Amino acid sequence: MSPLDNPVLSSLSGPHAHFAEQKGQVLRYPVDVAPFLALPDEPDEHVWRDIADLAGPGATVVIAGEALTPPPGWTVHGGIPGVQLEGTNLSVAPEPEAVRLTEADVPEMLDLVERTRPGPFLRRTIALGTYLGIRRSGALIAMAGERFHPPDWTEISAVCTDPAFRGQGLAARLVRAVGAGIRDRGELPFLHAAASNVNAIRLYEALGFRLNRKLVFTAVEVPRD
Repeated sequence: MSPLDNPVLSSLSGPHAHFAEQKGQVLRYPVDVAPFLALPDEPDEHVWRDIADLAGPGATVVIAGEALTPPPGWTVHGGIPGVQLEGTNLSVAPEPEAVRLTEADVPEMLDLVERTRPGPFLRRTIALGTYLGIRRSGALIAMAGERFHPPDWTEISAVCTDPAFRGQGLAARLVRAVGAGIRDRGELPFLHAAASNVNAIRLYEALGFRLNRKLVFTAVEVPRD
């Protein structure tokens, strides 16, 4: 099996093991780092009990993979069809205008994410890897960074640009720059996108990404009793 077949599990049982919170066969990131929870490929009733124990009553977790049918009493809040793109052929290049973002930049990063909605980015998501940003007149207007880290691979994530500055190629430049850092470590880049985000997918394919698989991002709520 490829580490990309179950990227959250292979991350949390591999390079991101120091982040992992575990109950039985279930692993998750801390709730202020990422909302994702990892399951074995064929979860049984014991796995669902482990999810409930780990997350707690009423908690909502996000699971990436095949479409899921939770047991009775669980609530599915949405299943977003997605694509996984692998960047073996990504055209990479450093970006002179990019700066490495730090914890001091997190308030601005959260504000940019709130306005652009690239996907989950929380207070401590920056701890998962390198994040690069572009500033104009001191303001953060675009960013991209690293999230899941299966063995030999790193996911490019949180790619977003302030609406007032779109159309300038900033996202492409940052993806190439983050990809350059990944390649420098001897790893390969990949990423996820909502299947409905055809403009972003078109951009990524133009940069050299290719479809690896389709998957679903499912948000499920643990029963409250």
